[in-house]
Amino acid sequence: QVQLVESGGGLVQPGGSLRLSCAASGFTFSNYGIRWYRQAPGKERELVAAISAGGITNYADSVKGRFTISRDNAKNTVYLQMNSLKLEDTDVYFCNARWRQSNYWGQGTQVTVSS
Repeated sequence: QVQLVESGGGLVQPGGSLRLSCAASGFTFSNYGIRWYRQAPGKERELVAAISAGGITNYADSVKGRFTISRDNAKNTVYLQMNSLKLEDTDVYFCNARWRQSNYWGQGTQVTVSS
């Protein structure tokens, strides 16, 4: 059974940090590119960061220099380290795995940045 399980969300003050995890199972994780998206109610889902199967990373302009995506294929896990968090980073964050015609999503984890 394919699963992507996000964790690590929560409430943090502006300027704080969180590390999100996306744990995968049920498929050959190392073949897949992994992306983090975020979405607020009533808004379109936004691509935040991506890491290819080979470890190449890309980031949205809004998070460059603040967020870092990484992967540990031995643990079938991708991480999103989020530093210098801003109020506008408040969203539900989703993990997505893609390879060829396969496309899997997690259930999301809430990140709330508030003073």
